[in-house]
Amino acid sequence: MCELLRRVPGWEAIKLTRGHYRSCGRDPAGCCVSDLLRDEPVIRSGREANYQVGKDTGHFWDAGASNVHWVIVKDGQVESGINEALARVKSEGVLIEGNSFLDYVIPDLAIMCARSDGGKVKPSARHALEKSDVLYLSSLTGDGVDARKQFEEWRTSLNINLDFDGLRILTREDLPLLSAINTRCLDLY
Repeated sequence: MCELLRRVPGWEAIKLTRGHYRSCGRDPAGCCVSDLLRDEPVIRSGREANYQVGKDTGHFWDAGASNVHWVIVKDGQVESGINEALARVKSEGVLIEGNSFLDYVIPDLAIMCARSDGGKVKPSARHALEKSDVLYLSSLTGDGVDARKQFEEWRTSLNINLDFDGLRILTREDLPLLSAINTRCLDLY
């Protein structure tokens, strides 16, 4: 997400956090969202409301987002929360990080981000994969060839069948292609 934000100057970002009481499994006083959940969606817009070093929202600001909206919702609030956040967007475009809102919004382009070395695949990511247009392989080391090879090795080791067929697979070297796309809404997971 940050790599794309750097390439689309002036765009905004939305971070969607869907939680429930004790959603992080810890003491509710120490949980990152339990104490923020309300009867209505909570949307924190602007640097003063949501910038925190080391958190996604802080990374989005540091990558050049012109505004960041943090949407904090319970399961039944996703649609109204994402719609309220989208109504606040004033820029030419927005990048959205999250999975669950794809049931309520059809983006111009949905990008599934995956680590090239694999990892755990959440059920929400499997569902979002079905709605994705592009698979972006993120790699901290190596180039696009290495990332593709590493991803294919991980993919063949899976015990479940994930359908990546038909998805265009892109790496860091392909980012200029994405940033050249004239879209209103890009979705990232």
